[in-house]
Formats: sequence, C-alpha cells, structure tokens
Amino acid sequence: MPDAALIAAAVAARAKAYAPYSRFLVGAAVKDETGVVHPGCNVENAAYPQGTCAEAGAIAAMVLAGGRKIVEAAVVGAGDGLVTPCGGCRQKLREFGADDLAIHVCDETGRIKRSFTLGELLPASFGPENLSS
Repeated sequence: MPDAALIAAAVAARAKAYAPYSRFLVGAAVKDETGVVHPGCNVENAAYPQGTCAEAGAIAAMVLAGGRKIVEAAVVGAGDGLVTPCGGCRQKLREFGADDLAIHVCDETGRIKRSFTLGELLPASFGPENLSS
C-alpha cells in the first residue's frame, strides 16, 4: 500500500516548485529507512539546464537529515503523460535504493497513475555495490 503521507508531501512540494521558464512544476518525496519523508521540488535556472530536478532535491534533503536508504518514492506532475524520473534521477535514486524500490508516478492531485520498481525504470543498473571489492 503506497504511503499517503509520502504522496501528500510530493503534492505539496510541487506547489512550491520554481519553474518560471518551462512552467512545468514537479514535486517528489522519498521515504528513508527510518520512515521519515523528505520532499523536494524542481528549481529552474536562467542558465538552462543548470536547474535541479525534484527527485534530486528530495534526495539532498534526505542526506542532509541523515537518511541513507530510500525505501519508497513518489513523483508528482501534471499532464496526460507519465512524469517519471529522468535518466539522471533514476541513477540518483539507484545510489540510495534497490531494484525493488517502489516509485509512484502521480498526477498533480496525488492520484497514482502508475507505480514502478526502480528495476523496471533502470534495468541492469550500476550501483555502489559494483564498486566494492
């Protein structure tokens, strides 16, 4: 069962996104290994593409708070299509999450359009364990 607080945090984060150029607001939230939810929003920059994605903001908030493992994530965006994490954010999620990490892709109201595992979005991925000897 998806965490309602996680999705609500992503919806609230989307409302605070800074996207004056694209007007494409995105919110995200990650839940860490202790159950704490960390939200993030996209932040654009006039020197495009120097902005940051919502997922990156949520991960940074988690790390700052001491979290080291993502156990569930949500991404919220508007439009008919799915607003899934970009390729770079899929790799960022992989740094802190396993193949079975649930990622809920939601519309702007928080309705889940589809849930994926990280393994589905980033198959045969490269992660920290690939560097261990």
